[in-house]
Amino acid sequence: MRTKFIVSALALSMGLAATPAFAQSTAEETGYNGVYVGGSFGASLQGNDNGSSILFDNNLDGTFGDTVNTAAVPPVNAFSPGFCNGRPTSTAPGTGCTNDKDDIEYYGNIGFDRQMGSFVIGAVGEFGKSELSDSVTAFSTTPASYTMTRKLKYNAGLRLRAGYTPNNTTLFYVTGGGAYAKVKNSFTTTNTANSFSDNGNSDAWGYSAGGGVEQKIGQNFSIGLQYLYTDLKDNDYRVAVGPGTALPTNPFLLANPAGTDFRRSDDNFRFHSIRATAAFRF
Repeated sequence: MRTKFIVSALALSMGLAATPAFAQSTAEETGYNGVYVGGSFGASLQGNDNGSSILFDNNLDGTFGDTVNTAAVPPVNAFSPGFCNGRPTSTAPGTGCTNDKDDIEYYGNIGFDRQMGSFVIGAVGEFGKSELSDSVTAFSTTPASYTMTRKLKYNAGLRLRAGYTPNNTTLFYVTGGGAYAKVKNSFTTTNTANSFSDNGNSDAWGYSAGGGVEQKIGQNFSIGLQYLYTDLKDNDYRVAVGPGTALPTNPFLLANPAGTDFRRSDDNFRFHSIRATAAFRF
């Protein structure tokens, strides 16, 4: 998918360079002023999150980072097989995981620009969705796997932008501001003895920053390319492990008979966006 998107981006860049002269002259008269509406389509790409794990609170005191031990003497770490980023490839401990899923994204936006000479300042708000997903898995000695997954139900942003246009038609800009997402959380496990419950979806706040190039085609229409980096603080999701049908010697019940809570170790949901953009100016 990344290769196809890069090819499309190169094709769009060639299109920017080949904008007809008559359209250029019309666009030069108006520049970058006023309200516009538009949209974008592109790819959401995640960085490498090797080292992600699941943290445990086995005495339910609200502090995570406890070790969940077995009832053996001496005790053995029940999660000694370890962790991996992504979904498990099998139920056996330590067999690895599939990579997190990069995917498409799509947004609508509305903004306003003010041009002063060759400089442009403005603001833009957007709403849409990225289809990426991010998982982390823990393996226990049982053996069993425990996977926490998050996706974006929708996300939005409100950013400022500032740019420079050498000719009233081509705009090079930087942009940055606040970002918000409703995160859809889910949990799966091969453990059939304990009971499991969670606190559902979560709200994540953060920021986006990046830049791009925009090219006017005629008086009211423009196309462009944009890069954004988004960092969302996502640390509210919890999974509660209960007794279920497990015996009192179950590792999740040894420190506290009521069970154990756990959460992801990585509090941030980060991704890169590469987009093709289009806008209509009033």
